[in-house]
Amino acid sequence: MHCGMAQDTTVPKLNFKFWLDKAIEWGQATTLESQKDVCLHLPQLQEFLHQTYETLKHMNSIAAIQQFPLIGQLLGRLCWNPFVVGYDESQKTLMWCLCCLYSSEPQNPVELKANSWIRSLLCHLLSSSKWERIEAETSTFISALGYTSADYYCHLVENIVSSLVTELRENQFNELNIQERISVSRVNAVSLFCLPLITLPDLTPLLETLLLYHGGASKEILSSEFLEAVNDAVLKKKISLSESAIFSLWHRHLPSLESATLSLLDQLTSLQINSLEKVACVIKDSLLPQAASHPAIFRIVNEIFKNALLETDGAPEVMTIIQVFIQLFIQVQQNENKQHKFPLKAYFPHHHQPLVIALLRRPFELPSTHWLQHLKHISDTLKSIVEDTNVSSFADLYEIWFLVACFGEWLDIAAEQLMKAAVAPDALLWLLAFYYCPQNENQQRTQTMVESQAVYSRLMMLYNRTVLSFGDLQASVNNAADTEQCHTQCLITHLLTNFLLFSSGGHMIAQEFISHITETTDMSKEVCSLLIRTAYRIKHNGGENQRTVKLLNELLQKLAVEV
Repeated sequence: MHCGMAQDTTVPKLNFKFWLDKAIEWGQATTLESQKDVCLHLPQLQEFLHQTYETLKHMNSIAAIQQFPLIGQLLGRLCWNPFVVGYDESQKTLMWCLCCLYSSEPQNPVELKANSWIRSLLCHLLSSSKWERIEAETSTFISALGYTSADYYCHLVENIVSSLVTELRENQFNELNIQERISVSRVNAVSLFCLPLITLPDLTPLLETLLLYHGGASKEILSSEFLEAVNDAVLKKKISLSESAIFSLWHRHLPSLESATLSLLDQLTSLQINSLEKVACVIKDSLLPQAASHPAIFRIVNEIFKNALLETDGAPEVMTIIQVFIQLFIQVQQNENKQHKFPLKAYFPHHHQPLVIALLRRPFELPSTHWLQHLKHISDTLKSIVEDTNVSSFADLYEIWFLVACFGEWLDIAAEQLMKAAVAPDALLWLLAFYYCPQNENQQRTQTMVESQAVYSRLMMLYNRTVLSFGDLQASVNNAADTEQCHTQCLITHLLTNFLLFSSGGHMIAQEFISHITETTDMSKEVCSLLIRTAYRIKHNGGENQRTVKLLNELLQKLAVEV
């Protein structure tokens, strides 16, 4: 019994040495003995290759070669053994393993040489597969032509790719001619054929043609494995495709769009964000604002953002990411050719259109002297919707709140205008109170309004003082700082931060007071997000004095150190 078990472990997992010795012993399986031995070991070998692939796909090519120095030699020998290549799935698994070793961005001559060797092996495998229609022995014919087999196979891949591309493109124009239509199963098979080779540059034209191909079928004709693999390679920047091909991929395959959006959120939330320029750059690079020009894509991305916000309990950094995304999306919309534009209702189908139109105006499109009037219009429109008896359910209210929150730039300007302009505060305070406390259950929002109005009045009494002490400000907001309500505290912190930035004497005590807020409350993330957004807005809209800009930068540096 023990003896039998010991025999089972003679071929341990990923024993490269064992299989390399075997491959050398077998050669190209020309003798009867070696053929018998290959056949005896094929199931175990296939299992080994499968495990190798499962290990390699989680590593980069350099790490793989360092960890398994014998791998190249082994795969190279196995590719030229017709018995191995002909067995079941072995040929496909060999292709997959080779693709894992391919460097998408070769850094030195060794990697370049390895890439060209891998390509010649892949071409060889392709030509010995069902895709190569020449049944006869090709090698003597090739050498008679004076080609090396590597040259021949490279041209073969190019030819296979270009003939498939031509076939698919011509078929797009033959929609009405049934005889010339490529079968759905043929297109599906082509997409499966691409799977192990997706990261090969030669294959890019075929990938793009497939992604843009529809062929008149009502159901998806490309294999979902292919669509997922292409999306994964795009997200990991292993391949570079045209924008139209990527947009088509996301449009035809919902899981790919979801994974691209979640991958963007992951990437951004793991960044140490201290400037929105970086956030805007990463979002633009993701191509999602551009793809969202199509309403179906916009609505799905928006839905994912909405859920992310619920799941993170309204995390300020997630809110900021959403707001920058929306700003970039509007920018793309404004640059869109008039004739390609979709109506607003296509993007925001369930919303009160006058509110959407008002929120969509970017601040820099209006003279700053008109901001107050515009904010009052937003506040009045929103108030009439919210106080309408039909908006009773939490879901309806959340929809309206999320819409307003997406355009948070206007909310920040509202808090700033309360400080800088001679203003009757009610409309703007109501707008901020709604943002921080959308539901008015048990008169919570009304209470928030009352408390923030009291603080606002006291802040205004200190606004023009050129000399201001920590104690003066502390006394004026003391009662409010003890409030139990989190939303009231958020709103007051928003007002206070703007007071410190824009009042005559605020800059003298800003560092000290913001440290006090972040140490005594759990508002540091909110304050940090607000400062980052304000810095970004001032940079893009200009018109702010240098003292405020300098103060903002100092506060952000200090907070970055503390975080």
